[in-house]
Amino acid sequence: MKNRIGWPCSFVAIIALLNLCARAATPDDKPDALLAAMHSELSRAQTSLGKVDPAPYFMSYSVYDQSVSLAAGAQGSLVTSTHARHRTADITMRIGTPAQDNSHLQERTSAKTTGTLPLEDDRDAIAHELWRLTYEEYRKASKAYASVKTNTQVQAREEDTSPDFSEEKPPTHSDYNPPSAAPDEAALEKFVRDYSAPFRKYPYIYSSMVMITAQQTRFHFVSTEGNHVVAPNAYIRVAIEAETRADDGMELIRVETFQGESMDHLPAEAEILARVEKMAADLKALREAPVAEPFDGPALLSGRSTAVFFHEVLGHRLEGHRQRGEQEGQTFTKKVGQAVLPEFLSVVDDPTQQKLNGMDLSGWYEFDDEGMPASRVEVIKDGVLKNFLMSRMPIKNFPNSNGHGRAQPGLMPTGRQGNLIVSSKRTVKDSELRQKLIDEVKKQGKPYGLYFEDVQGGFTLTQRALPQTFQLLPVLVWRVYPDGRPDELLRGVNVVGTPLAAMNRILLTGEKVDVFNGICGAESGQVPVAAAAPAMLFSDIEVQKQAHTLNRPPILSAPQEEETKKKDSGAQQ
Repeated sequence: MKNRIGWPCSFVAIIALLNLCARAATPDDKPDALLAAMHSELSRAQTSLGKVDPAPYFMSYSVYDQSVSLAAGAQGSLVTSTHARHRTADITMRIGTPAQDNSHLQERTSAKTTGTLPLEDDRDAIAHELWRLTYEEYRKASKAYASVKTNTQVQAREEDTSPDFSEEKPPTHSDYNPPSAAPDEAALEKFVRDYSAPFRKYPYIYSSMVMITAQQTRFHFVSTEGNHVVAPNAYIRVAIEAETRADDGMELIRVETFQGESMDHLPAEAEILARVEKMAADLKALREAPVAEPFDGPALLSGRSTAVFFHEVLGHRLEGHRQRGEQEGQTFTKKVGQAVLPEFLSVVDDPTQQKLNGMDLSGWYEFDDEGMPASRVEVIKDGVLKNFLMSRMPIKNFPNSNGHGRAQPGLMPTGRQGNLIVSSKRTVKDSELRQKLIDEVKKQGKPYGLYFEDVQGGFTLTQRALPQTFQLLPVLVWRVYPDGRPDELLRGVNVVGTPLAAMNRILLTGEKVDVFNGICGAESGQVPVAAAAPAMLFSDIEVQKQAHTLNRPPILSAPQEEETKKKDSGAQQ
């Protein structure tokens, strides 16, 4: 992805190409009033603003036409049900040159202005709003560019003097195939009623909720580079949450999530109900479990737990923009070509992969939010760092995008993860992992090891002003004793550590690769991601106690408990 083209191309050629694309933008004569209005207004804006000083050298319009349906239920009853459709427009403008423009360093957000477009394909109404947002963006961008030029004169030279914008030759792509059909409102409402009802049997679960979201998006993108993108996307996301409280006030939460392209891509009814029942059983056991003590020793992470570990500890530090700027910790910036993992491990990020082991991957997409095609990136091969996840913000020795510029509407794209997939050449059968953990416990002379069955998420710190640490939030952790005693469930455990040390304590892995689908939040907002990995044995994992309140469980009995007592009393009489 390091092919470069001459910059800048002639202004006349840009306008001619835009006009050509506007005429040819609808394959098979399919009308697209939105795309035509975007092309026309962008061409007009570029002509007009090209006469002012300073003039923009790049502009793009992104429009997200989204339909979202949401239903939530609790205790077998519907809590809310909504449907909405909206069109969000992002106006991106760059003033100056690719080498340095208004988006430089702390002024990065100046390159984007966001607004709402009419839902109807009224070209005049759409053009008027695009015109208004474009002028608003120009005022913001030109002011920021003046600030950038001033700061450059008074500040010391930056360590990485890469350009602010990469030179690319983005393709044109038009996909008018309809996304997967959205389920009707009644189907979503039935879903949340059916799967929230089982929690009524468990009075010790103080709150629970089942939420299902169905979203369909058609992404429109045009730029002054002469390209356009039209691409559909759809997903169904389910979140099931249940909460209780231990006698000492500790909040205990279990969360299960499912995601697929459509309703028929979700797990079968029996599997979802089994997960619900397990959540209830887990919470009951956790209420009685002892609180964990700080510990450092051998640990086995399940595949899902390992996937979250790699997403937080490694994945975020491989995102391109984190290698640049005096504020970033730059953990791996100067380690390209060096070993950063054990040699039996490799890592790719592949947003072009839709499924793994029959499961839909949340991080799949065709084009990123800068109109660049998604691509498979081999970031680590046999333990050696090879690449970073790049948007159109270059870094030293990596001048081009590899289709990982991602953002939620309204925010500037940065290099972000899509589907982070870990593979291993040092594996044992999954059935042998427990004994391998016990062997390592005995070898180190530790009283026990830890098995992390599941986690609910995590976070990491990457900036220099903060400690370069990470934290995982497990929900099911077991002490595994080497003397044959039964495993002991723990509560109140947080995994902590630093990335360079933690990544080199991996001893071996299992064979089966598990998937964790989720939503990741960072500077460019919330984006769907997936991480996949086999279970892994670590020589050392450090845990600390989890903070919690001292709020006692409810004094008043739950309604279900009162009903049970009445029935039992009547039966005895």
